[in-house]
Amino acid sequence: MFESVSDKLHQAKKIVFVTGAGISQESGIPTFRGNDGLWRKYDPMKLATIDAFYQDPKLVWEWYEDRRKNILAAKPNAGHIAIADLAKYKEVWVLTQNIDGLHQRAGCKNVSELHGSIIIIKCTVCNFKDKITKRFSEIPPLCKCGNILRPDVVWFGEPLPQDVWGEAMMQASLCDVMVVAGTSLSVSPANMLPIYAKQNGALIIEVNPEETSMSQNMDLSIRSTSAKALPELVSVIQK
Repeated sequence: MFESVSDKLHQAKKIVFVTGAGISQESGIPTFRGNDGLWRKYDPMKLATIDAFYQDPKLVWEWYEDRRKNILAAKPNAGHIAIADLAKYKEVWVLTQNIDGLHQRAGCKNVSELHGSIIIIKCTVCNFKDKITKRFSEIPPLCKCGNILRPDVVWFGEPLPQDVWGEAMMQASLCDVMVVAGTSLSVSPANMLPIYAKQNGALIIEVNPEETSMSQNMDLSIRSTSAKALPELVSVIQK
């Protein structure tokens, strides 16, 4: 699968993975735009906004509590584990659009969560922020200060955290190989990351069962799932 680029993979000192919903879907987490279950009648694009949150915080929180339940029950798959294993041999960074924390649970240390984390909860007013995995007894949950809590995720119309995005740009600009796995890179500014890598002369590999708008710009496109292809990538490097 990766034999044609095995020399470059062996020589690479830093490998950066850019991951999206596809790799999480293989752990049983519905994709953001999926037509799954009781939420299929709602448009996620209209639920995941600050306006929707303030118009109907109970509805938005019920949606996020359902997503949190699915995510906390999910386990890292072979793709997540392969990336963590590769970090034993190479410098590895993960720049993920996912909010589920599965990369960290698989053992990855260097992870930049571009769109935040559904496990981290913060106050809409004060500085409270903490990792909370238990179910909330009251929806919407309230902070000790009396104001509404929210998931620490990036909603449509909100900017990416500048420190996280700055780190992502730097890592993309310094890598020798970039592997784009489980994402069509249709969302800005994450779709800029391969461009930063290319400017550094990096090898760009795409792993996706379907062709994407970025496929023509890749050095190698693997039409496979992350759970199947990424363990193969690690085995090529280990040889």
